[in-house]
Amino acid sequence: MLDKMILGRFVPLQSFVHQLDPRMKMIFIFVMMILIFLMNNWQSYAVGIILIFIILKLSNLSFMFLFNGLKPILFLLIFTLLMHVFLTKGGTTLVDYGIINIQSQGIIMGIMISLRFVLIIFLTTIMTLTTSPIALTDAIEAILKPFKKLKLPVHELALMMSIALRFIPTLMDETQKVMKAQMSRGSDISAGTIKQRIKAVIPLLIPLFVSAFKRAEDLAIAMEVRGYKGDVGRTKYRKLDWHKNDTLSLLTLIPITLLILYLKQ
Repeated sequence: MLDKMILGRFVPLQSFVHQLDPRMKMIFIFVMMILIFLMNNWQSYAVGIILIFIILKLSNLSFMFLFNGLKPILFLLIFTLLMHVFLTKGGTTLVDYGIINIQSQGIIMGIMISLRFVLIIFLTTIMTLTTSPIALTDAIEAILKPFKKLKLPVHELALMMSIALRFIPTLMDETQKVMKAQMSRGSDISAGTIKQRIKAVIPLLIPLFVSAFKRAEDLAIAMEVRGYKGDVGRTKYRKLDWHKNDTLSLLTLIPITLLILYLKQ
């Protein structure tokens, strides 16, 4: 299942979304995250779902490809749903058996919160699928550039965030390899009781941490050998260009914001 993790991967296609400025994408995603947290009814969530399908169409990505990327975090979504179902009270009582008391408000809140996570994951995943890691680094650095006056290491922060995002699929692939190696030796993390599965995770984490530190060390040595010293004296090979489509795309946030705020009330 971990080999289907698509967050952090880049799919080079020719589409409208791929050609947009990465700075515009980051601003758009940031504002949309705020709007998603403001959604509090089915009408506002419907706007978010329709928007996801429109962006998918403009990026030439299939919904099933994006949906398969949710499978590695399916457990978290189910856990969030169950927590609200059993702990959130209000509305009509649907099940009342011993210590189990399920009310309608718990189910509604569980579905809404899980759907909120799905929308946020979809948006961030689309951004990484349509934007190269180098472009993401340049965008983060450009957006945080005003903070340089406050002595904030903007370039280093952008580089760290980009490397962390880029290594997500790499670590997932490494985890999959370790799991298959252990399964060939008779250890299966997906079988047995919960206690047995927890014990099986420990032998999985140790080689994974060793591999992650080894990759980090190799990357640090490679950067040092190439004379990397941050942004001191460095010039940009690829320059970010803001076009008309970026402005028009960013302006679409105005009607989207007004519509969600109206539906929220």
